[in-house]
Amino acid sequence: MKRLDGKICLITGAAQGIGLATAIKFAHEGAVVVACDVRQVDVDAAVQQCEALGAVAAGFVMDVTQRDRVDAVVAQVMARFGRIDVLVNNAGITQDARLQKMTLEQFDRVIDVNLRGVFHCAQAVADGMVLQGSGVILNASSVVGIYGNFGQTNYAASKFGVIGFTKTWSRELGPKGIRVNAVAPGFISTPILSTIPEKVISEMEQRVPLRRLGQPEEIANVYAFLASDEASYINGAVIEVSGGMSV
Repeated sequence: MKRLDGKICLITGAAQGIGLATAIKFAHEGAVVVACDVRQVDVDAAVQQCEALGAVAAGFVMDVTQRDRVDAVVAQVMARFGRIDVLVNNAGITQDARLQKMTLEQFDRVIDVNLRGVFHCAQAVADGMVLQGSGVILNASSVVGIYGNFGQTNYAASKFGVIGFTKTWSRELGPKGIRVNAVAPGFISTPILSTIPEKVISEMEQRVPLRRLGQPEEIANVYAFLASDEASYINGAVIEVSGGMSV
């Protein structure tokens, strides 16, 4: 029996980077994968990769900032599969600038996706999880949300806020049989780093005791564990996956 056999798992931002790696990992582990992202072509590609592994998969175009759309997708998933066992709140963006240079648009956009979007998705699935008496909500934080980072006022605030969500929801939903945890990745090799110069990447690697960036699959492995019954007594945790960069 595979680790996530038959579990209905909805993943946001599932078309690239950590989200795609998580969708593929969950497919390997026997989950029914519901891949959500903002572009149809990318969603279709993610679904095809999951199905190629023999998994049942469905895809939806969904912007996590649009509550009507989030509610509609959750309703369609419930109608088709009857339940949602796992929500991975992975969707996120960066729009970096120093405090004095950051525009209100940059601040609002990151908060809207990274914080409000997590709220929308969690609230949309919570009632169903409470009714079935079980469920797992996994939130994407970041080491930046724990320690801060130069030029990332908006991102750090959003990822620190996600930790607040996690701690609060684990208290509220734990008695209903629902576990809520967060993962705080360090520097991970994803498309989000594509605009960063090689020199800066090298400096980032030197800050990590393992002397390398993490791979998306290494975060996906942690999500898969937390989503599984093996993690049945882990609730309200923030698990740093950073190669030891905060040591």
